[in-house]
Amino acid sequence: MAKSRSETLYFCKNCGHESAKWLGQCPSCHEWNTMTEAPKSASSSKSRAGRASAGSGGSFAGGPSRGVRLSEIELTDEQRMSSGLAEFDRVLGGGVVTGSLVLVGGDPGIGKSTILLQAARAVSETGKTVLYVSGEESEKQIKMRAMRIGDFGPDFFLLCDTLLDNAVSVMEEKKPDLVVIDSIQTMTNDGLESASGSVSQVRESTATLMRVAKGMGISIFIVGHVTKDGAVAGPKVLEHMVDTVLYFEGDLQGSYRILRAVKNRFGSTNEIGVFEMSQGGLKEVKNPSEYMLSGRAVGSSGNIVTCVMEGSRPLLIEIQALVTDNTSFTYPKRQAAGIDYNRVSLLMAVLEKRVGMRLAQSDAYVNIAGGMKVSEPSVDLAVVIAIASSFRNRPIDKDTVSFGEVGLSGEIRAVSMCERRVIEAQKLGFKRAIVPAANHGSLKDIKGMELIEVRTLDEVMDKI
Repeated sequence: MAKSRSETLYFCKNCGHESAKWLGQCPSCHEWNTMTEAPKSASSSKSRAGRASAGSGGSFAGGPSRGVRLSEIELTDEQRMSSGLAEFDRVLGGGVVTGSLVLVGGDPGIGKSTILLQAARAVSETGKTVLYVSGEESEKQIKMRAMRIGDFGPDFFLLCDTLLDNAVSVMEEKKPDLVVIDSIQTMTNDGLESASGSVSQVRESTATLMRVAKGMGISIFIVGHVTKDGAVAGPKVLEHMVDTVLYFEGDLQGSYRILRAVKNRFGSTNEIGVFEMSQGGLKEVKNPSEYMLSGRAVGSSGNIVTCVMEGSRPLLIEIQALVTDNTSFTYPKRQAAGIDYNRVSLLMAVLEKRVGMRLAQSDAYVNIAGGMKVSEPSVDLAVVIAIASSFRNRPIDKDTVSFGEVGLSGEIRAVSMCERRVIEAQKLGFKRAIVPAANHGSLKDIKGMELIEVRTLDEVMDKI
């Protein structure tokens, strides 16, 4: 019997917008052909998992809902546990928070399952109970991957099932300290008629896991597939429901991986972790600045090193620019990798207006070496210098580092934590730093480091 219109709704796969009828374009995110049909009423509230976790009164603690004085809540040192990976703990804000729900996203093959399996192994070796739930691989396949990583503790349990109720039953029986769900798009809820991976299934499964995490005090990591645009597949509300959202970045053909937090209720969202993919899994990169600069070109034009702040960590990266004299296209071609394209166009306009550099008929390509994605305005000065160096075909001294924000009037503005950036460059052997003159008060003499303070782009062009 066909379903009546009142029994179904349409959800946008991109943002989760609800509509009573099908629409070609989502009115919320304006994406085309993203509306999918799903049952209107989710009967997951009938599931035993939801009742056991939330309790009859809807409280995470399992009892009746009531207000609690903030002063009555006691915290202990056991609210966080180490994942065994210092870089992973840094991104999480100091360790895995008890009862938290963490979403890990990234491209296929980037290392999401690997890093979670490594973290689960480290936690199991400390005597804690770990449950790894997989809906994509068999037990033997996971065993083969686990053998490359190392030995696991005796309380490491594996469940290969796509039914969420079965996973919750095992959680209630084993009472694990850490649970990994790989992946949320493969989990299905008996109370829903839609297929696995649909908007309603993903949303309801995440809601169930959230109740389990808060009610039973279990730290749960869920793996999320990503779309072609790099966002987690499923409704956008998925990212709002979890406590922390982590993204893996990097070139699949390269060996480096960058873990970044885009949401974190228990720590900063500016920290990153750098890993290297090896035969035995992901290895931490203790000195990411040295790693990012390995193999950089020396003596060629269009290259300069800058320093960006990723949370509390200064990180040296290489800016590369290639500018041709005359374009072979109807309009000049401009491309940017790792940095906002519009920002590059703005800086080229400032160069043309304030310095008199004729770039209107030139193709320009700007790249952040190492696969980093940078949004900090402190890279402006380095981008400008790299473009000018390539345009005039004059190399920059290999021992020079530069950072500063460039304004529309051609002025060089101050940046935060200037001294820490200079010290990091000095540790890696750089001998000269081009810095904003506005940071003069926050800088002190650093032995073996020549500081060149600049106020405008004209001064920059004269001194380099």
